[in-house]
Amino acid sequence: MVVTHGGDLFAVCRARGWDWTEVLDFSASINPLGPPPGVYAALRGALGRIVHYPEREPSLLIERLAATWGVLPEQVMAGNGATELLHFLARMAPHARPEQPVTLAVPVFSEFHRAYPLAALAPVERPGAWPAEGWLILTQPVNPTGKLVPERTLCDLIFNSSRPVLVDESFLDFTDHPSSARWISQRPNLLVLRSLTKFYALPGLRVGALLAHEETLRPLRAWREPWQVNVLAEAAALAALADTAHATRSRSFMRDERAWLCAQLAELPGTAPQESEANYLLVRLAYPAGRLSAALLERRILIRNCAGWPGVEGEAVRVAVRTRAENERLISAWRDALCGCF
Repeated sequence: MVVTHGGDLFAVCRARGWDWTEVLDFSASINPLGPPPGVYAALRGALGRIVHYPEREPSLLIERLAATWGVLPEQVMAGNGATELLHFLARMAPHARPEQPVTLAVPVFSEFHRAYPLAALAPVERPGAWPAEGWLILTQPVNPTGKLVPERTLCDLIFNSSRPVLVDESFLDFTDHPSSARWISQRPNLLVLRSLTKFYALPGLRVGALLAHEETLRPLRAWREPWQVNVLAEAAALAALADTAHATRSRSFMRDERAWLCAQLAELPGTAPQESEANYLLVRLAYPAGRLSAALLERRILIRNCAGWPGVEGEAVRVAVRTRAENERLISAWRDALCGCF
């Protein structure tokens, strides 16, 4: 399959000669409140360190992440974003071998399809259809639907077999749901992928982490390339994690604004937003998703076309939840574009 995803703002603007600051990007689901305020000061304070190599592994960041997520430092592998880590796993982990089958519980983040092009696909909402053997990869919450995989389903998957399981929790911080990482000390078969770039609005710096039992991570560390987290990214991540008030404010804002945006979209003809626990909404359409995406692009608004995404049936798009002013502009442009979509 052809892998496409959101967050291509700069390339789109360069191709069209647009000023990127005048374009709204609803295709990438980033915290609309931006980074915690202390991040900018931390970046300025770290500038003097760019003339030196970072640590091979960012020890201070790993310790902070372990404390934040309630795991041991040796159970954390930091990386240059969640995408870098998932591709590293595909190259180096035992399940990359052909004799170790991989199943994607779809829909999932599009990069998993590129990392595992030969993977089998099974619907995430039908656990009974999941193969009983080999690796299983799923997202929590599901991308792009924003729904949570039930707790009982995860427990059965992780505790009732020794099969390896990778749970991508890149958007979990936007919810109040506990992380599966609380089980990794008991279950060496479990790996959890986390991203700091979405919730803390740091996608341009790239920070992510892989959590797993220390015995699971030990052989992977032996093959790990050094310096995956640069000094600016580490400084920004440390400052972001320290601001717990910003995290609380972000979750509260997201609950309220997601409900408002969902209600506004539901009033548009042929437009059916789905309930979500994440910072994005999957919107099912009675008209072509490609036509809507093109019409909004002409109005300098990017959204994510999900038509043809494995695990998503029919015409659908995904839109991020942004600030009220940005969401109002989206609704206005969407309503204006509808006349050419049917």
